[in-house]
Amino acid sequence: MYLFLANKMFGTLHIICLLSCAVVITLLTIFLRKISIEKSIRITLICGIISEIIKVGTYIIINEEEYGGYLPKTDLPFHLCSIQIIFLLILTFTKKESIKRLLLSFMIPSCLIGGLGALMIPTSSSLNRYVITFQYYMYHAVIMWFALHLLLSKEFKLTLKDYRNSLLFLLAVGMLAIYVNSLLNDYIHNINFMYVVNPPAENLPILNKNHGWLVYILSYGGIAVVAITMFYIRPFIEFFKSKSKKQQETSN
Repeated sequence: MYLFLANKMFGTLHIICLLSCAVVITLLTIFLRKISIEKSIRITLICGIISEIIKVGTYIIINEEEYGGYLPKTDLPFHLCSIQIIFLLILTFTKKESIKRLLLSFMIPSCLIGGLGALMIPTSSSLNRYVITFQYYMYHAVIMWFALHLLLSKEFKLTLKDYRNSLLFLLAVGMLAIYVNSLLNDYIHNINFMYVVNPPAENLPILNKNHGWLVYILSYGGIAVVAITMFYIRPFIEFFKSKSKKQQETSN
């Protein structure tokens, strides 16, 4: 059953979905606050795989007559939030701590800010059928919980080196999205992974193409950099405090 009325931002169903996600995130944060990062990775990965199975199965059934068992290109897992499943798989099987740290430091801001953005901006893909609506919102709630768990965990602390690596990783992911969009573009489907081609919705403030694509992508990139920087305010403060303390010790 289609949910046409749900496509309105902050409509009744949208608000219900947001409140439900807030409850889920709160409950997970409270009851799973003491688990290790390794366990949180496994939980999030399992939820991600289940979510992807629901999504793939539903869209193949919906598009059976048109695609005959194929998954539409637009539903491949190349958005910033869905690609987190690939990151979780790498975290599960890699033994290199440097790779784990690189991914975790990027996943904190990308899961939290990306997940929040996905929840706040309802799209036709997220609010067209009940099963997809449930899958979409619950998945993004879980990855937001995962990012919060990392932030609150005593096992993992962000550093300024992580900040540099996160910005470089953001650039790499953005370039990858451009390549993937170009590779899959067939001028029929709206191939727009990570929204580097068009905004996620029309009439958004700042994130719009009123002044052309170049202004849009620069604004998009600027917002992403600011969002990541917010998570590294504490490391910056600690760095300058440490630097000031060393200068005082040297002068004495």
